[in-house]
Amino acid sequence: MNSEFFEALALLEKERGISEDYLVEKIQAAIVIAVKKSYDVEENVNVVIEPQTGKFSVAIVKDVVDEVEDPRTQMTLEEAQNVKKSARVGTQVEIPLKPKEFGRIAAQTAKHVIRQALREAERNQMYAEMQSKAHEIVSAVVLKIDPVRGIVVVDLGKNEAILPHNEQVPGETLREGERVKVYVVDVAVTDKGPKIMISRTHPGLVKRMFEMEVPEIFDGTVEVKAISREAGLRTKMAVWSKDENVDPVGACIGARGARVANIVEELGGEKIDIVRYSEDPVEFISAALSPATVVKVEILDGETKSCKVTVPDNQLSLAIGNKGQNARLTARLTGYNIDIRPESGYYGEEPEEAPAAE
Repeated sequence: MNSEFFEALALLEKERGISEDYLVEKIQAAIVIAVKKSYDVEENVNVVIEPQTGKFSVAIVKDVVDEVEDPRTQMTLEEAQNVKKSARVGTQVEIPLKPKEFGRIAAQTAKHVIRQALREAERNQMYAEMQSKAHEIVSAVVLKIDPVRGIVVVDLGKNEAILPHNEQVPGETLREGERVKVYVVDVAVTDKGPKIMISRTHPGLVKRMFEMEVPEIFDGTVEVKAISREAGLRTKMAVWSKDENVDPVGACIGARGARVANIVEELGGEKIDIVRYSEDPVEFISAALSPATVVKVEILDGETKSCKVTVPDNQLSLAIGNKGQNARLTARLTGYNIDIRPESGYYGEEPEEAPAAE
């Protein structure tokens, strides 16, 4: 039995990556609990499992006393000398259990521990595998759509994940069996295995798409400095290059707009503005308000990062954007609260101040 047992442990370590020492430790602890329950003993069970020597033994340890007060932990000198002739009062004696006595307990316990360890190892392996994909794009197949809860269940290969309603692109219709790209926001450990949080609306999805499409971003020549997104509608992305000979905006757009066009198509027509990043906030904010032209940017004093932007009268609606979208995305991209004003100072029939974008 011992040789088969240790061979099984070695095989598990080799094929499933479960440490032999880890299994031995878990099995020892489980056998101690099982023996205590079966033999009504206290904290006096000694289990030895040594894969190197092939030794597997279980013993109950008792104190040798003149008068027994607790038979679970004590024994008389006469009883002790029947086990070990050199026993003396005040010493401890190990009473080995015969394989027949503990074999069934050991076998059941080992089987349970190994089964549990396998499940845990599989969960850890799945977690490690999915954790390596955190903040990456993965290809998923739509398995089921729940129109009541608005959720979509997708197959990621070895795992399933839920795409919540608020992580789906507004207006986008997914179909069962369809293959879609999702962004892995995070991976958490739960009792049922790794919980994978995915999104189709996260700005990281667009960023990773550009990394896959634009070699200059992938190799680090061009860096994505900031990105803001309203999924399904518009994304603004600020890029910069450490190489003065490389145009970061042109690299992302590609020849005749081919690179950005591929991503726009993948995102179902979502508009993408690519602007040049600058450490000078005036330059950065001016570029970020694209496609509008900016006359002046005034950085305001104060604890909050705020500015006033002046644009030509005929560019006001373009700068603010539909329902304030362009101003909102620019504010998120630059980190500045932006108050957009027309060059003439008049907003139309009613001279009301344009709302600041945050």
